[in-house]
Formats: sequence, C-alpha cells, structure tokens
Amino acid sequence: MIKGFKDFLMRGNVVDLAVAVIIAGAFGKVIEAFVTVIMDLIGKIFTTPNFSSYAPGGVHIGTFITVLISFIIVAAAVYFMVVVPMNKLAERRKAGVEPEPEAPSEEVILLQEIRDALRVR
Repeated sequence: MIKGFKDFLMRGNVVDLAVAVIIAGAFGKVIEAFVTVIMDLIGKIFTTPNFSSYAPGGVHIGTFITVLISFIIVAAAVYFMVVVPMNKLAERRKAGVEPEPEAPSEEVILLQEIRDALRVR
C-alpha cells in the first residue's frame, strides 16, 4: 500500500500539479501587489482607492466597483503576463522546422529485415 502511494506521488502528473500550485500561489502574490499599486494610482485620481462607501441614491455599489476594478486588473495581468507569451511561444513552435525523424532503432531494423525476408519467400 505504501509503495502504491509512493508511485502515485512520484508520477509526473502529481509532481507537475504540485509545482503548478506553488507557482500559482507565488504568482497570486505578485498580482495582488500589482493590483494594490494600480488601486493606489486610481486613488490618487479619485481621492480614494476603495469605493466601498460610494452609494449613489442609497444603493451601495461601491464594493462592487472596487471588486470589479480589481478583477479587471487581475484579468489584464494574467492575459499580458501568461496568455500572450504562451501564444507567442506556440506560434514560434508552430512556425519552426519540423524535427527530423529519428533513425530507427536496431529492433525496428531487425523487424524490417525479417519482414523483407518473409516477402521474398
């Protein structure tokens, strides 16, 4: 049972997932700091980076506006920092020269010789 668990943990997918979660956590902190900077800049323009107290006509929409601005900033950061570079990388790979086929292994050559010998019969 322990060996099976060890095999499961050492399987490539689990390790890749663990790395992805750690990287996502670190990237999340970078994005949070970026949102704080942008909200501070918005605060310099509108005198406050937090619109929570904004309630025109008694309808409290300030919190929604603050969260919406934060979401747009996060979406833009993810798009420009992750999606665009990945798309460019995919285009480069697609435009690249196809890799040359590898030379067949000794086993494949032997099987081809056997096939050809059987055809002659």
